[in-house]
Amino acid sequence: MEFRLLGPFEARHDDRPVELGSRRQERCLLGLLLLDAGAVVPTDRLIDLLWNGLPPAGARGAVQTYIGRLRGALKPYGVRISTRGEGYVVEDGGHRVDVDEFGELVRAAGGAADPAERVRLLDRALALWRGPLLAAEADGELRDRLHGPWEELRLVAVELRAEAQLALGRHGRVIAELTPLAARHPTREQLVAVLMTALYRGARRADALRLYRTTRELLVADFGVEPGSRLREVRRRVLAGDDRLDRVGRPAYEVRVRDEALPWSVGGHPALDFCNTFAGWGLGSPLPGAEWLRGYRTLAVWAGHVGLADEVSVNRLLHLARRDPDTAEAVLAETRTLRAALYASLVEPADRRAFDVVARAAEAAARNLVFRREGEGRGRWWVALAAGLRLPLHAAAFSGAQLLADASRFTVQVCADERCGWLFLDESGRRRWCSLGTCGGRADAPCRSA
Repeated sequence: MEFRLLGPFEARHDDRPVELGSRRQERCLLGLLLLDAGAVVPTDRLIDLLWNGLPPAGARGAVQTYIGRLRGALKPYGVRISTRGEGYVVEDGGHRVDVDEFGELVRAAGGAADPAERVRLLDRALALWRGPLLAAEADGELRDRLHGPWEELRLVAVELRAEAQLALGRHGRVIAELTPLAARHPTREQLVAVLMTALYRGARRADALRLYRTTRELLVADFGVEPGSRLREVRRRVLAGDDRLDRVGRPAYEVRVRDEALPWSVGGHPALDFCNTFAGWGLGSPLPGAEWLRGYRTLAVWAGHVGLADEVSVNRLLHLARRDPDTAEAVLAETRTLRAALYASLVEPADRRAFDVVARAAEAAARNLVFRREGEGRGRWWVALAAGLRLPLHAAAFSGAQLLADASRFTVQVCADERCGWLFLDESGRRRWCSLGTCGGRADAPCRSA
């Protein structure tokens, strides 16, 4: 059996529609269970969602009645709703749910190297999108609570497809598809960067610069921040007539160094960028690109990109990693542990255990530091080459310790949107959420001070 939740609720069997639930709330209840198919959804959560936190006295009995009717209607098609503890679960079976298929296709596209294959997968994914989640069953408030992550994933899919189309030389199609989206999401910097690149390739340089100016004005007015480094870089290349922007094959705004895709440098400090990811920390199912530490090579290249290691060190690390891949993997695992501890230390100052992990790593790093003269007589601490494959781990630990010891640590903010969690410096204290556009920050959700 096939269930469609992206848009009005639909159920189909052998490609024929099946009527389920005589009431809107019954279909909505089934949709809520299908969103977490195979997992127990507590009755209290169902009640909270169905009545938006204001349930009537007989809400629990109503849910039981709805479940009974749905069980009867679904039984002929082999779909079972079981009672488990204080909740209900749609048992795994042969049924399909469009939200699951949509997520799988987008994630598969995110890992596809061939742009034509990426477009094919994303075309299939976006064809499943018929509108907002449970468009005819959920009221406005419930839709706002449920729809955000799926709308975000749709926007990511559109951006990924646009990137792939640029790689295939289809800038005209990108302009047509992204122009109306950019009007609706004018501060979504990733989307704007793609569209600016497409406009430039379409010989519309003035339009690309006008789009940047509009985006910058909105970011300053609404968030009190300037555009991020990637968007500024696209503008710089447009102004300079950089041929790399006009080169089919790879979007210029993509952070790619030595053919490694790296996280955006938008936190304001290497230690924050070390913690941050493209998609944030809060989503149960990570979006494409959410885990940037895919391999040791990426870690080494990142350390050089953010200035924690010099070019000589990066070259040596890549050589050592090829010779000793097992040790490189072990260091990568340690680095991921450090990242989680540093993030916890920044967002939860009372977490002594996390702080101790960072402290021990920083102490180990300090034993491997050398002080070198830079240009104009300025000195700087670097991790010595003798640290071997642990060099980027030590560099990240030392950078994190420097931030924790500095007064700027008190200006670290956490995007309040539970689906995001990005860290960034904010000396003004006025920013209410991160400006990446990945989280869809709510105007009523102030940032938490870290």
